[in-house]
Amino acid sequence: MTTETLNSTSYAVQAQGLCKSYGHDSTRVDALRGVDVAIERSRFTAIMGPSGSGKSTLMHCLAGLDTVDAGDIIIGGVNLSQLNDDQLTTMRREQIGFVFQAFNLVPTLNAKDNILLPLSLAGKKYDRAWFRTVIDTLGLGERLTHKPHELSGGQQQRVAVARALLTRPEVVFGDEPTGNLDSRTGAEVLSLLRASTREMGQTIIMVTHDPVAASYADTVLLMKDGELVGTLADPTVASVSEALASLAE
Repeated sequence: MTTETLNSTSYAVQAQGLCKSYGHDSTRVDALRGVDVAIERSRFTAIMGPSGSGKSTLMHCLAGLDTVDAGDIIIGGVNLSQLNDDQLTTMRREQIGFVFQAFNLVPTLNAKDNILLPLSLAGKKYDRAWFRTVIDTLGLGERLTHKPHELSGGQQQRVAVARALLTRPEVVFGDEPTGNLDSRTGAEVLSLLRASTREMGQTIIMVTHDPVAASYADTVLLMKDGELVGTLADPTVASVSEALASLAE
């Protein structure tokens, strides 16, 4: 990846030379080994690989949840390695959205207040027109006054997706976002994530082990032993399953 690529505005997330290790000497594990990646705007990208391949580490580093030992990560023209802790916190709150497997909703807040929480914490008002667009797209209009325990798993995850989209972040990261959902509800959430790229121009990066989930993405990045080893465009369940099988050999 060239410096020119790193400065390109056609990419939502760019990384060059990412290295990350854990432990020392005989216990050292190289989770990332010089990873270069550039993810286009308004695309749905899945990251896959065998257990221990580094896919979760890559996502956590790209999202600013973990630091790298070496390399650069650029989101929205900002190099994460040049930010202090306060600046990184602001960056994660305003430019990065998260959708996790465990939903991570505040149980004492209703759906609307959970969705507005990042902006409330930042002391910012929300765009009412955009809020309505997000709510209508996710089908949450009749659930805004309900607390998490009054919502189904799928509805809770929709609230989490709405929360991630409301700030119009540069990118939304999903860590196994359908892992706690049944297949039908998971398909609905994945369809909504894909729709957010088509209809809202959102960039989605998702880590998953499920070929069915990955088939909703525009592109699948394949990892093994801390390195990116392949890319699948327009993935299908069959093509993803075959690629994963080859990585296990």
